[in-house]
Amino acid sequence: MIKSWQTNYREARLVMKTYNPTVDDTVVRSNSVQINGFNIFYREAGNNNSPKIIFYHGFPGSSAYYRNIMATLADTFHVIAPDFLGFGNSDKPDPAEHAYSFDNTAAMMMQFQEKVNFTRAGMYLQDYGGPVGFRIIEKHPEWLEWLILQNTNAFEEGFTEAWNGLRGAYWVNKTPETEAPLRAFLLPDTVKTLYQHGHPDPARVSPDAWQNDIFHLQHKHAERIQLDFFYDYRKNVESYESIQKMLKGMQPKTQIFWGDGDIFFTPKGGELYLTLLPKADFHWLKSGHFAIEDCGNYIAAEMKGFYAKNVAR
Repeated sequence: MIKSWQTNYREARLVMKTYNPTVDDTVVRSNSVQINGFNIFYREAGNNNSPKIIFYHGFPGSSAYYRNIMATLADTFHVIAPDFLGFGNSDKPDPAEHAYSFDNTAAMMMQFQEKVNFTRAGMYLQDYGGPVGFRIIEKHPEWLEWLILQNTNAFEEGFTEAWNGLRGAYWVNKTPETEAPLRAFLLPDTVKTLYQHGHPDPARVSPDAWQNDIFHLQHKHAERIQLDFFYDYRKNVESYESIQKMLKGMQPKTQIFWGDGDIFFTPKGGELYLTLLPKADFHWLKSGHFAIEDCGNYIAAEMKGFYAKNVAR
């Protein structure tokens, strides 16, 4: 006999459940704060009482690079990832009115960490995140609980040939002629190549990754912002000796994850960290510059294990 709709409805109500996402700490939340009058966007997940990790992104990306690994780590850590000013969902003031540099970015991120109470945390540094994070550590070594490095350079030997136009021309003589070829790095096809290069199976890299960056690079100030960062990067190279001295002297508890097919940084650049940090936990990844895209689950699992064994008290 077919049940009446009233009976079906009564039985269905017995198994109905309510889910409240506001109590699920693994959901990555979107927030923003004001720093010096500018809106700084950030992603956050995990419980406030858990150990903290801050993620700093690189070119041409944003905190979106960490979108998946943050959710994976949130059952163990309180994780946060800001977008630098000029990147992602943060404000992009006119470069004619705001000087875009790694010094200024680090100074703003120091204020950010204080404002969101992340002044004792692990730091995950990738690409541009390295120069920013190293500056913060130099100013506030007491803020660093442990260090995670992923394809970010601190050695002359770490540059691939992709840097030739910068190192051999633009940094030597900044002119419209030496600047013009660098605009190719901001084109959609190039951005896609940056994400796929060095990955054994490019299908494992979501097109959402490069499409998100391409979207933000369409902003009216984006090209000038990125070219200003390209030129300012020369100052990072000038600071390599002091960074190396700092790391060697501090001997922070360190993990290193290195995509060996990186389009920007050589495997040698990864290995050389071990001359400074011989006790570092080093992992070669069959991947590219954006290794989290296809190695994120492995990286997250190794981070949890390393923290439990070497950092937790």
